Amino acid sequence: MNVVRSPIAEQLARRMLPATTFVASAGVRAGERDPFVDAVLAEDGLSLGTRQPRTLDDLEDDYFDLIVTLAPEAHHAALELTRSLAVEVEYWPMPDPTDTGGTREHIMAAYRDVRERLKTRMSRRFLPPVAKNPAD
Repeated sequence: MNVVRSPIAEQLARRMLPATTFVASAGVRAGERDPFVDAVLAEDGLSLGTRQPRTLDDLEDDYFDLIVTLAPEAHHAALELTRSLAVEVEYWPMPDPTDTGGTREHIMAAYRDVRERLKTRMSRRFLPPVAKNPAD
């Protein structure tokens, strides 16, 4: 629904990738903005600003070289959408932190886990490897 995982990924990618890289996130269905996403992004100095959840239909006219999906339903929709397009689709399964119950801190820990997993995955995929010092 473009309310948790992909908005976090979008903001992380905007910070990590060159400004000339077009980054957008969308979901299969419309949803409501999640306040835990705002909180976990704020911990990293990021913000959704006035951004609201979007659907794939909202991005229909955009062209992408790569679509990264984070949930099974989104992955199937992206494959269907790109059936006749030359677009690479990658599936990065991410847990759904909205399934977490308990205290606020317990819920925040689940959202932080998703944020950190996304950072790691993006770094591996999009950033050049760090050269090791020959003296090490």
